[in-house]
Amino acid sequence: MNIVLHEPEIPSNTGNIGRTCVATGTRLHLIEPLGFSLGEKALRRAGMDYWKDLDVTTYIDYRDFLERNPGAKIYYATTKAPRVYTEAAYEEDCFLMFGKESGGIPEEILLENQETCVRIPMLEGTRSLNLSNSVAILLYEALRQQNFSGLQRGGQLHRLLWR
Repeated sequence: MNIVLHEPEIPSNTGNIGRTCVATGTRLHLIEPLGFSLGEKALRRAGMDYWKDLDVTTYIDYRDFLERNPGAKIYYATTKAPRVYTEAAYEEDCFLMFGKESGGIPEEILLENQETCVRIPMLEGTRSLNLSNSVAILLYEALRQQNFSGLQRGGQLHRLLWR
C-alpha cells in the first residue's frame, strides 16, 4: 500500500502517519511544499523511533508524483466525494492520497479523478477529521480488503497468557 500526503502542513500529523506506515509496511509519499522540515523535532517525536524505518519518498509537486508513478491507481480522500470509502475495492498496491490540513486536495485534481474520490461519512456541518485519523481509517479498510496480508493477526500479553 501507499499513502500520499499532498502538501502536508502539520509535522505531528505526518509523524503519526509515518508511524502507521511503518507498522503496516506501507510506503509514504510526500508532495511538496511541506509545511515543515523533515528534520523537525515534532515530526520525529510523533514518529518516535519508527521514522528511521520509514520508506518515504518526496516529490517537488503533484506532476512530479504522477511522472514518477506512471499508471498508479490513486484514490483521493476528500470530504466532498459522493462515494463512501467502504464502497471502493482497493488494489494491493494502490495509492491513498490525502490533502493538506487547511484545504484538502485541490479541486482541480479532484475533478480530474472523480471516479476514485472517496469520503469518510461524518455528521453534517463537520468540516473534517484529523488527517492522521483519516489516513488510518482508509488504510485499514484497504488492508482489511487484502485480508491484512503480511500483518501479524495475533499477539501475546506481556505478563499473562491468553486462555
